[in-house]
Amino acid sequence: MNSLASSDNGAPPALRPSDIKGIITGLLLAMLLAAIDQTIVATAMPTIGRDLGDSEHLPWIVTAYLLAATAAAPLYGKLADIHGRRIMLLWSIGLFVAGSVACALAPGMISLALARGLQGLGGGGLISLSQTIIADMVSPRERLRYQAAIASVFVTSSVAGPVLGGFFAEHLHWSMIFWINLPLGLAAYLMTNEKLKRAPRHERPHALDILGAALLTGATTSLLLVLSWGGQRYAWASTPVLALSAVSALLWVGFAVRLSLADEPLVPLNVLKDRVVRAATLGAAFAMGGFIGLTIYMPIYLEGVRGMTASQSGLALIPLMIGTVAGATMSARLMLRIRRYRLLPLGGLAAALAAMTTLTFVPDIDLLTLEILFFAISFGLGAVLPVATIAVQNAVELHEMGTATALANASRQLGGAIVVAVFGALVISAFSDTAGGLDRLDVAHADRAALAAAFHHVFIAAICVLAAAFLCMAVLEDRPMKERGASVNAAPEE
Repeated sequence: MNSLASSDNGAPPALRPSDIKGIITGLLLAMLLAAIDQTIVATAMPTIGRDLGDSEHLPWIVTAYLLAATAAAPLYGKLADIHGRRIMLLWSIGLFVAGSVACALAPGMISLALARGLQGLGGGGLISLSQTIIADMVSPRERLRYQAAIASVFVTSSVAGPVLGGFFAEHLHWSMIFWINLPLGLAAYLMTNEKLKRAPRHERPHALDILGAALLTGATTSLLLVLSWGGQRYAWASTPVLALSAVSALLWVGFAVRLSLADEPLVPLNVLKDRVVRAATLGAAFAMGGFIGLTIYMPIYLEGVRGMTASQSGLALIPLMIGTVAGATMSARLMLRIRRYRLLPLGGLAAALAAMTTLTFVPDIDLLTLEILFFAISFGLGAVLPVATIAVQNAVELHEMGTATALANASRQLGGAIVVAVFGALVISAFSDTAGGLDRLDVAHADRAALAAAFHHVFIAAICVLAAAFLCMAVLEDRPMKERGASVNAAPEE
């Protein structure tokens, strides 16, 4: 690769293979920071509420992070295309660590929620920027070799996050779930900062569409508030939820109008109009939404319907977690060899649909069969993610990589929020006599028949989500992989 040769004009030497591996390790650590902070808080929430003497505002420590991270992700992508990936990644790590310190020192729930928002502003860039930098350094074909490691980051966060959160809250102090981010953030900074100065640069001068960014942020924030509050804090037909829904709809319309009128919109129209970007982004959003929704509500199903204990349900969910890594690994490796690579997610989703249909309509499934079905579902969903990511990055120009990658990641977060809200509304319907939403449900004493009926509808909704992902990937164009990345001649960052 040309970039591996030393520079003869006094510039810093180009990246070596060991440098690239070191940078990617640091980027994976940065991604883990953002991913685990979405799961580590959940099991510590009751302890935090008791310690701070405020359980009423407890959901805000999750909502504030989600709102800030989702709203910030597209902005990081655009700013990275303007100012460079390295500087924006360092800003993202710095904000995340600063937010973590503020969380650990927060004296009350309101200040903790605000600190979580600051943390989310940093976390919103960690995942998309890391994927963008990897795309800058290696070609799409080489990039596929790292997709299994990327998938394992999210599975690790899903499994280890709740365990660590519960351990810190019970045996140490809940603030440790935030203090632990300091050494991890410092390690990510040290592993990427100097070496990224020698990475290829592909940014171009762009005008930042401030109005478009404000409209997108407002539309996303109001939509997420509707999904977070609807059916739990407020009834779906309540005035606050309906008002927020109307505001969100108006802002989305305003954002669409702005995209068509702006000289240089926040998201370039050629990116949005690209068939590959549209199909891959939507397909991955549905797939990720299905995975997040199932991982959140399956413990309720296992404990409330099948009568498992919390420990038993945790063990039973392992195939649902590891199947994603297996599917991503298989899909990434075979994508290097198969020209019609959309067949990979289509095959995986077909298997997931068959497994989900079996789970929905076949009564009295034994535990072994249930575990096999869990694995098949998550395997199929995992097969979508690397193909979708690489297809999007392969379809756009290098100077648009940050924007396209951030758009794809923000869409996945929104897809997860929407599917979780739908699943949650269906589950809550089984607890019509219980006030307060899922945070106050006593699953152990629930009406098992009513809960089973609710989950039948949840599983039907999951089938619809998987079918939507299948249809999106079915229209994906199999474009040849471009041979670009670190081999592209580009000035190193000063």
